[in-house]
Amino acid sequence: MNIKHTLQALAALGLLTLAQGASAQVAVIVNPKSPLASMTQEQVAAIFMGKTATLPSGQTAVPADLPESDKAREQFYSKAAGKSPSQVKATWARLTFSGKATPPKEVPTAADVKKHVAANPDAIGYIEKSAVDSTVKVVLTVE
Repeated sequence: MNIKHTLQALAALGLLTLAQGASAQVAVIVNPKSPLASMTQEQVAAIFMGKTATLPSGQTAVPADLPESDKAREQFYSKAAGKSPSQVKATWARLTFSGKATPPKEVPTAADVKKHVAANPDAIGYIEKSAVDSTVKVVLTVE
């Protein structure tokens, strides 16, 4: 392998590394009428991992989850809860089997999460930050 091929391989590896690291920000969203102004990562993780069923305001939380195949879901659970997709699935299988909690409602797309949250004052969900508009309120950004 000559020096030109070595440099091309290193450049390709560098671009691949940058592409993997350049993931989108995920916004945790609530209904705009919610009294919540912000939430901590721990509060959000507790709701989506079945440790609590209430929002910090005392309202019953109605979480909305994206499908397992959605990249924003993987990033959300990885960054907010420190869990891989298989760990999330195992946690919910255990909680559901024991009757301790019900998993978040899975909705097909980020647009559906936004509609669900906009229509329900107790709803909480997550979408890519670039999809946020005035129909929802951001309480946490997960990077």
